[in-house]
Amino acid sequence: MQAPVVFMNTSTQRQTGREAQIQNITAAKAVADIIRTCLGPKAMLKMLLDPMGGIVLTNDGHAILREIDVAHPAAKSMIELSRTQDEEVGDGTTSVIILAGEILAQTFPYIEKNIHPVVIIQALKQALTDALEVISKVSKPIDIENEQAMIKLISASIGTKYVAKWSNKMCELSLKAVKTVLVEDGDHKEIDTKRYARVEKIPGGDVTDSEVLDGILLNKDVVHPKMKRHIENPKIILLDCPLEYKKGESQTNIEITKEDEWARLLEIEEEQVKLMTEQILQFQPDLVITEKGVSDLAQHYLLKGGCSVLRRVKKSDNNRIAKATGATIVNRVEDLKETDIGTKCGVFKVELIGDEYYTYLVECKDPQACTILLRGPSKDILNEIERNLQDAMAVAKNVFFEPSLAPGGGATEMAVSVALAEKAKTIEGVQQWPFQAVADAFEVIPRTLIQNCGGNPIRILAQLRAKHANGGHTWGIDGDLGKLVDMEEYGIWEPEVIKQQSVKTAIESACMLLKVDDIVSGVRRQTE
Repeated sequence: MQAPVVFMNTSTQRQTGREAQIQNITAAKAVADIIRTCLGPKAMLKMLLDPMGGIVLTNDGHAILREIDVAHPAAKSMIELSRTQDEEVGDGTTSVIILAGEILAQTFPYIEKNIHPVVIIQALKQALTDALEVISKVSKPIDIENEQAMIKLISASIGTKYVAKWSNKMCELSLKAVKTVLVEDGDHKEIDTKRYARVEKIPGGDVTDSEVLDGILLNKDVVHPKMKRHIENPKIILLDCPLEYKKGESQTNIEITKEDEWARLLEIEEEQVKLMTEQILQFQPDLVITEKGVSDLAQHYLLKGGCSVLRRVKKSDNNRIAKATGATIVNRVEDLKETDIGTKCGVFKVELIGDEYYTYLVECKDPQACTILLRGPSKDILNEIERNLQDAMAVAKNVFFEPSLAPGGGATEMAVSVALAEKAKTIEGVQQWPFQAVADAFEVIPRTLIQNCGGNPIRILAQLRAKHANGGHTWGIDGDLGKLVDMEEYGIWEPEVIKQQSVKTAIESACMLLKVDDIVSGVRRQTE
């Protein structure tokens, strides 16, 4: 999909100075305009066609920009912003692009009036410092032990998303998942949702059937039909080696002249496999999980020893199982020790869901790794639910690290805008104008919220500005009705970290693009 951004081929034409800056600003505005309608609870969805012919339906700014193919370098750098925001704090990807685009659009007239970009950048840097002060001033702390307050906060982050209709369910899932993978070591906290909170999407069933399992779910079945498919309190061994006879390398050369030598060779294979399985069975495990293969002979011996086996489990899944069951992954069967065996798992069971078998390792004591089982009508819907759930987990994670909230619904941005406009009056000289431009640019978030739900932006923004000028810094926009509401009563709050990160990213990137005064292509134009 080609975004509406055109990059002139510079082998014939090179843009310098003002022309390059104008081009960059135009490209940045074009990217911002693509996802402007994706802000707020009344956000529109975008339908994207990927190169493979698949369809993505989403209103997640980052997911949209990731699929878009643009040619202009400034547009590419804007798309990079949403990736930074997504990796750093996981939410606010749409607002950061809209804000950066608007800051550039507002400073555009001063570029045209021949004010030097360095002067504009100084004003932007000053505005950034003041904006961060205002954000910390309007923020309030939150008690992370208060579950109701946490769920309310997470629901604010996904209220604008597709899953809003199952908001409570999704909030509970994300909060439970984050609490499960939270590792506290004194003052140090670690929450690795990417590695230890896996999302398993199974089409079918109802969205409300989704749950966070206190353990691991794998799309696997036991290797032998006679092996047990339900074990209470299993002893688990995790391996990273194959349970089969080690074949010789390609250089191995065996010459056999007698028939009984061939029979002996096969016997040696059997003896090796038997020895391996005996070393495992001396620990009397109920379940053996390996990342590699298991030969038929090994299956036979392990079945006789009353042991169930799973094979070819992914490395990442094996790490999660180790975390949840307390087992240690062993690289050689000879190295097995009693302490390597996992005993924290309550139930091992294999169930048929739809037409596929799934292995459950659940009811683990203090698992520190979990699987989020998502159910839903179709693959597209499940993919969108997963994207929204990742955002919700990122919000919960941020609050655990920095328990401080800023008012949502454009209230924080409006408070920053009014404070900067006041400060601009005290600045002397040329810098006053670009400083004022940043103040105006911050109004884009509440304005877009009003526009997206069909309100009258001019009248409502004037009323909101008046409220903030009189000190009502928690007043913002009701994204459903396009009216003014007090966020204290309406209950839309966002983590302060997200607000700070989006302001930093937006202003820094605007400064960077304004510094560019030359675009030269390193690509040779192909002759027709």
